[in-house]
Parts: sequence; structure tokens; C-alpha cells
Amino acid sequence: MVSSSSIKIFSGTTSLYLSEQIAKAYGTNLGKVSMNHYSDGEYQPSLDETVRGSYVFIVQSTFPPADNLLELLLMIDAARRASAYKIAAVIPYFGFARQDRKDKPRVAIGAKLIANLLTTAGVDRIITMDLHADQIQGFFDVPVDHLYSSTIFVPYITSLNLDNLVIASPDIGGSKRANTYSKFLHAPMVICHKYREKPNVVSEMTVIGDVKDKNVVIVDDIIDTAGTLTKAADLMMQKGAKSVRAFATHPVLSGPAYDRIAESQITEVYVTDTIPLKKPHPKIKVLSVADLFAEVIKRVFTSKSISSDLYTK
Repeated sequence: MVSSSSIKIFSGTTSLYLSEQIAKAYGTNLGKVSMNHYSDGEYQPSLDETVRGSYVFIVQSTFPPADNLLELLLMIDAARRASAYKIAAVIPYFGFARQDRKDKPRVAIGAKLIANLLTTAGVDRIITMDLHADQIQGFFDVPVDHLYSSTIFVPYITSLNLDNLVIASPDIGGSKRANTYSKFLHAPMVICHKYREKPNVVSEMTVIGDVKDKNVVIVDDIIDTAGTLTKAADLMMQKGAKSVRAFATHPVLSGPAYDRIAESQITEVYVTDTIPLKKPHPKIKVLSVADLFAEVIKRVFTSKSISSDLYTK
């Protein structure tokens, strides 16, 4: 058992905004990190304080560009070579998670490759949130603490006091997640069935279930181009829904996402801060995951259980 004074929390460059809040919630300061940049674009992170014998937590989401992933790998390697006791990668948003299987010939399984890279770099534990597919946990040969944004979203949805509440899944793949919310909130569930001709383009969509005169809450793990989300919201409004809101963990919000949300009939979109918003938007509200991650780090460090009293699946 390591001593209570031997925990160190460091942050990658693009997750500094969240890491500062996690460290504050934990009751400590972030470790000092500097980044040496070379004229050809190469860079080298440096941990500017001793980590010998310490349990090191490195916070970095791996959203594009790939530099964020490479920076995390280099920081893990630096901590390992500096004789850290153990190293945990805190990855609020695990990028490349949509590449979890071979859905056509001659493609990479990116999520497994990233798992291999992290393990080779020397990580002892992964702490992440709302993986695109639960089975990605099995890609690792080290412990994975998989957290759920429903811990934050369910109480918030309850606080909205929406009458005639209906939980919706934007696609068949998210039906398990929607069903969990439905059970906790004691609300019926509907499912959107979509057909894609190519990635990020929804050709057809239908709603399975009744939304007439209902306040609909769509739950999802990622909002990328917002095509599915806004199409689903507009379709539900056409079918007589009273209002449509969305709760999604990771605000990737690429390409036309902001414009689509602005032009859609969706009332509000709630996201977490696993990824920083590119810009503010009147319809988008951010709920922080900092306190949750700080509590999990504390429990991991003190070898306490991360169980149902902490979060809702």
C-alpha cells in the first residue's frame, strides 16, 4: 500500500481544462509538465517533478488530432522510465472506439490497436467513460474502470420534472443504454431505426414507439456531426412530440454539427466536458464530470470499491 502523499495527477495539453477541475475536486494540485517542441513538429513531454514510487494518474482525452494520443503515450513512457509505482491513464473520451470490429474487409480494429499501444507504453490501469462499445474493456490486459455519464444525467433529467417523459435511442445500437435510463426514470422507451448509405450520412429514419404529446429525451454516447440526433428530433416533433432534448456524453461536434443543432427543433442538448466545446452554443449545456473522476481516482488510489453506490450504469 502506497502512502497517502504519493499520488500525482498530471494533465495532457488539451485536457488541462478538465484536469484542473479534477485535481481541485480531489484536493491536490496538478503535477508540473513542460512540453519541448521542435521546428519539424516533433514534441517531447517532460514531467517536471519526481514521480519515483508515486501512483501517477495522467488525464488526457484522445479526441482528434492523433497528437493527443501520442502525447498520452509519451507521458506514460516518461512516468514509467522515472520509476513511478503505478500509472493510470484517465481517458474521459476514448477515441477510435468506433473502430471496435471489422465491419468490412481490410479495415483496422483501431480500438484494439490503441489498447495495445497503451499497454506497451506501460499503463497499469485505464479509467474512462462511456465507451462506444462495452466490449472494448476486453481489449485491455490491465484493469479498466468504465464510468457512466448516467451518474450525472439521470439526476439532472429528474430535476427537469418533465411530464409524459419518454426516453429515446437514436439507433438500435443504443437501445441497451436507453433501456437502462428508462428503468431508472420509470419512463417508456422509443427507438429510432436508421439506415446509412455511408458514415455520417443518414438516408432514412423511422420512429418505433409513441411520442405524441410526450417530452422526449434522447440519450447517446457521442454527438459527432449531429445528423442522426437532429433528424431524430425533427421526426419526433413531426409525430407530435411536445419537446425533444438530448443527453450525450462526448461532444465531438464536428463538421456541420453546430449549424444542424441550431436549425433543428431540438430544445436543448446536454453534454459533459470529456471533450472541450469548440465554441459556446445557446442550445448546448455542459455538465462536468470532474467530481466523478476525482472520486474514482481517490477510490482507486485507496483500493476501495467502485460500485453501485458511486455510479449508475
